[in-house]
Amino acid sequence: MKRKAQLMQGNEACVEGAIAAGMRFFAGYPITPSTEIAEISAEKLPCVGGKFIQMEDEIASMAAIIGASLTGLKSMTATSGPGFSLKQENLGYASISEVPCVVVNVQRGGPSTGLPTSPAQGEIMQARWGTHGDHPVIALTPSSVKETFELTIRAFNLAEKYRMPVILLMDEVIGHMRERVELPEISELEIANRKRPGVSKDAYKPYKADEDLIPPMANFGEGYRYHVTGLVHDETGFPSNSSSVADKLVRRLMDKIETHKDDIIQWEEQNTEDADIVIVSIGGVSRASDTAMKMLRAKGLKVGTFRPITVWPFPEKRLQELAERVKTFVVAEMNLGQMVLEVERIIKDKAEIKRVNKVNGEAVYPEEITAVIEEVL
Repeated sequence: MKRKAQLMQGNEACVEGAIAAGMRFFAGYPITPSTEIAEISAEKLPCVGGKFIQMEDEIASMAAIIGASLTGLKSMTATSGPGFSLKQENLGYASISEVPCVVVNVQRGGPSTGLPTSPAQGEIMQARWGTHGDHPVIALTPSSVKETFELTIRAFNLAEKYRMPVILLMDEVIGHMRERVELPEISELEIANRKRPGVSKDAYKPYKADEDLIPPMANFGEGYRYHVTGLVHDETGFPSNSSSVADKLVRRLMDKIETHKDDIIQWEEQNTEDADIVIVSIGGVSRASDTAMKMLRAKGLKVGTFRPITVWPFPEKRLQELAERVKTFVVAEMNLGQMVLEVERIIKDKAEIKRVNKVNGEAVYPEEITAVIEEVL
């Protein structure tokens, strides 16, 4: 089947992927550099029977998509920088109440208002630890416009499958760049939907998990007894002060991701078979890493690249395998060192680790990566 080629922006591809995945509700507050996601959602959602609402702030936007998801609508919000900080409390609420939804963060320079129109990757650790308490996290990060479309769909699929919020961690480079893409037909896509109850309405317990540790989910308004709270709760959803109930709940929330890592984690690697040096990067920086690798390979240097697609959970097992034979890892990121902390934790003393960090509002250039590698050699 010949597909129509089109010039598309990353933020636009995000909306197209969301609608293809079944998004029918978007609540948000425009903020650079994610604003186009809200604008295009406002334009396109009514055309497919969906609803768009601009909320008074980011806190309310996150609350709105939680409520919409509880009624059965696939829901999404999008933000940047300080807006992501404001969403953290309700992200925790969605996590403990196990409400599927997608949160897009198009990263920009910080802290605070920072550099609103400039690229950064300063929320890698915030995506994992931003909300308080022990909680599971899935965060995906695309490196192209087409992959933004694909990973937005995957974010919805994972949210529905594992009954939890999923973060799409973009950066300004990917959000605002335009590329030629050929998108698949809806009929070609694999779309997941939340697991539905298989018991009578009287017997239904909203947090009684199956063997896969994921509870079936009924929609509000269908007659099922359903209590939702941010407090620790038992299988009925009602609050409990029991230490055993608290332990069981929090461990199950974590284990439902831990036991399904092989299904969740994705990464991409190039030329790692013979590499002495591997560049580790995500998002927009990975494009510079690919170019740097090609420049150095042309000089006869054995350089490869490793790109986490699922930044959380991190592809720890594969990185450990590479560390058994790779001499040096170069971690390139638009911050002063966040992903490198995870790489250092995983690799320990098995290989040398070098950093390429940038926080001046500019993208990382291939020459900045090659300079570090040539210095190592």
